[in-house]
Amino acid sequence: MTTNERPMPPPDADERATLEGWLDFYRATLAGKCQGLDDAQLRIAAAAPSPLTLLGLIQHMAEVERNWFRRILAGESAPPIHDPDADTAGHDGGFEVFDHSTYDTALTVWNDEIAYARRNCAARQLHDTSSFMDGQVSLRWIYTHMIAEYARHCGHADLIRERIDGATGV
Repeated sequence: MTTNERPMPPPDADERATLEGWLDFYRATLAGKCQGLDDAQLRIAAAAPSPLTLLGLIQHMAEVERNWFRRILAGESAPPIHDPDADTAGHDGGFEVFDHSTYDTALTVWNDEIAYARRNCAARQLHDTSSFMDGQVSLRWIYTHMIAEYARHCGHADLIRERIDGATGV
């Protein structure tokens, strides 16, 4: 993937289009970091002692999408995806790669969660709130948090990918 294939955030749009644009940009960035690698490469850990892998990042972001856009924003009861015995919040899960874990499955699940997120967001305004902890959180805040979450993990993905095959950029 080249940077030209990512959906660039609109440089002069309203707030919602800007937030959604940046979120989609970082989603595409993470996907791009995985392109061209096989399952074995996607399981290569960043650097000892960290077990962080690109496959684990994809799985984790599916959990994060589910947590914020389904559990919190929409109030759905959605169990953890990758470890059914995990804490029901599940938002920190997905990093662990099991023997049965595959990139194709993880990518499908992640894309499904992104589709749920888009549907759940479409019916809401940026100022709409949902219960979170002991208060309320707006869709605007969730978008901003998700952009930060993806940006942080895309940085991890940059380092992992460079370690795997020397590829930089995207």
